[in-house]
Amino acid sequence: MDTYDTVILGAGAGAKMIWGALGDRSVAVVEQERVGGDCPFVACVPSKAMLRSARVWRTTENPDWSALLTGRVAQSVAYQEAVRRRERIVHARDDAGNAAALGATGATLLRGRGRLRGPGVLEVAGSAGTTAIGFRDLVINTGSEPVRPEVPGLDTVPVWTSDQALSTADQPGSIVVIGGGPVGCELAYLFAVFGSHVELVQRNARLVPREEPETSATLAETLTGAGVVLHPGHQVTRAEPHGAGARLTLDDGRVLDADVVVLAAGRRPRSAGLGLDEIGVAPGPGGAVRVDPRCRVEGTDNVWAVGDVTGIAPFTHTAHYQGRVVAANLTGRHVEADYRAVPRAVYVTPTVASVGHTVASARAAGIDPVVARGSIDQTVRAATEGAGEGWLMLLADARSGVLIGATAVGGQAEEWISEVSLAIRAEVPAQVAADVVHPFPTYSEVLEIPLWELASKL
Repeated sequence: MDTYDTVILGAGAGAKMIWGALGDRSVAVVEQERVGGDCPFVACVPSKAMLRSARVWRTTENPDWSALLTGRVAQSVAYQEAVRRRERIVHARDDAGNAAALGATGATLLRGRGRLRGPGVLEVAGSAGTTAIGFRDLVINTGSEPVRPEVPGLDTVPVWTSDQALSTADQPGSIVVIGGGPVGCELAYLFAVFGSHVELVQRNARLVPREEPETSATLAETLTGAGVVLHPGHQVTRAEPHGAGARLTLDDGRVLDADVVVLAAGRRPRSAGLGLDEIGVAPGPGGAVRVDPRCRVEGTDNVWAVGDVTGIAPFTHTAHYQGRVVAANLTGRHVEADYRAVPRAVYVTPTVASVGHTVASARAAGIDPVVARGSIDQTVRAATEGAGEGWLMLLADARSGVLIGATAVGGQAEEWISEVSLAIRAEVPAQVAADVVHPFPTYSEVLEIPLWELASKL
């Protein structure tokens, strides 16, 4: 039996931060699908590529720019052009380049499904049969999988997961999206901009309900403006075939017809079938593999976990961060993860970006938040770009005087929200943050007025 210093189960986002950072340690990576995971091929990268194409196409609606363009193609043509661009960017979901990069680090790639068979032993079932390998340390990085709502009849109608929606070249004439979180909002916006009739069913009364109420309202306006029909506060109770498509019945008796149903009702950690019971580990609620601050699996000495499987802030950038934390610990440092300042984003237009506490979560944590606001159209960059929609909300702790949260809409907020992330993580006093000088003209100048307001209040 071959034995490795470190075995990484799953070659997703967090793994690449580990396999090339362990010095002379021998490393094996076990992956049954694609090296790189879902993000580069069926999730983050293709969705953002498609959304960028949608933004460019929609620019032609703006009279400030339409006179500069030679012509505007139809929505269906624009969609196919966006698909072609997406396929170039994701290399048609071929992971050969990623696999080569992994091999160049000296790590061994084992194609197959991994399952623990006891302490220090992992069984890998691949196309050539089953083999066992040994390890000193194991890193679990198996990601997550879509949640399929328990709707009677859903298995009888055309259904796409979010991954399938971002892999297809087909453009349905009509879609019902189930789920109003970030993924549901992005998919609804994307297909609506390209001309599909889209309806979105969200069981909560608000879109992205964990964000600020103002965020939910702004997202609702954005989606409605793109043509999406919203059904907040409702659930699908039944599905049945209707022609070649689907007929969905809502809990209030209304009926929605669509060519395809797109599932965006959340994801669950992919921990089933890993053999965790063989090492005395039981997943937590929802299937999350629970970890300590060093990302070591609770109750173990040499098993670690990163990414969505931990259930902590399930974003690609969190997996990258946790991967760095694990790599540092495996090479002899004592490093603990701090999740207070992990940013969140919804990439519709205008983009929504947030980090840290909302007003509600701050109060639930016993913090008295002080709030200051700004408007994107207060910046000169908004005028030069011809895009002034959006706003900013900053939160500070009244007792400590440090920033604890921010939400921003528009102004390319996803690019500068990390300035607030750093301030939160480093517990920078609002008075110090207010002294930061931003280049002119930039959207990041929107931070200055509310920061000075917070400094004066605190």
